[in-house]
Amino acid sequence: MQLNMVKLPTKHGQLFLRVAKGHFVTSHSHINYYIDVTTQKARLSEAKAVAQELVSAYRANTIVDAVLCLDGTEVIGTCLANELTKEGFINMNAHQTIYIVSPEYTPAGQILFRDNIIPMIKGKHVLVLAASITTGVTAENAIEAVRYYGGTVAGLSAIFATESECDGYPISSIFDPKDLPDYASWDSHSCPCCKAGQKVDALVNSFGYSAL
Repeated sequence: MQLNMVKLPTKHGQLFLRVAKGHFVTSHSHINYYIDVTTQKARLSEAKAVAQELVSAYRANTIVDAVLCLDGTEVIGTCLANELTKEGFINMNAHQTIYIVSPEYTPAGQILFRDNIIPMIKGKHVLVLAASITTGVTAENAIEAVRYYGGTVAGLSAIFATESECDGYPISSIFDPKDLPDYASWDSHSCPCCKAGQKVDALVNSFGYSAL
């Protein structure tokens, strides 16, 4: 079954929010909107537009040696690294290379870096990039992993975020609740949709959704 997706225009030019309203379940929470960022992650033109919006927060005064790409954001991460190393911009990374790193997860959900990947994290300034930051659980796990493997968190970026900071680090996002004022997230015990007997429309994660 396909969800009834709606495109919401925003102030960000060619970028838009593609959303479906309903009752959705993630691994950490229940939410009333599914935000589909599939094309922003997979379509080069949109990934470039996302990167161009996010780079302004880091271009002038932030050292970035690696981008840790959560939620399948490797295309955006590559575009972001390209923006950070462009000639003609005042930035801390001009003419420098940047590693693009994807996480591996243990069965318990912790982020693991193999021995051949650790040198890309250890002693490096790592920008954590996510599709969305809502409950903050995934971002906190990423921060913990970067620190554990000897890296320094350079910042947190997301396409959509409901918070402005996580574990003391500011979050730079393109979209926030101002773009979706009635967005809400609850734990499973306090979800008003469940209490009202509303059926779950889909299970959602960083790969997409599975309608029920």
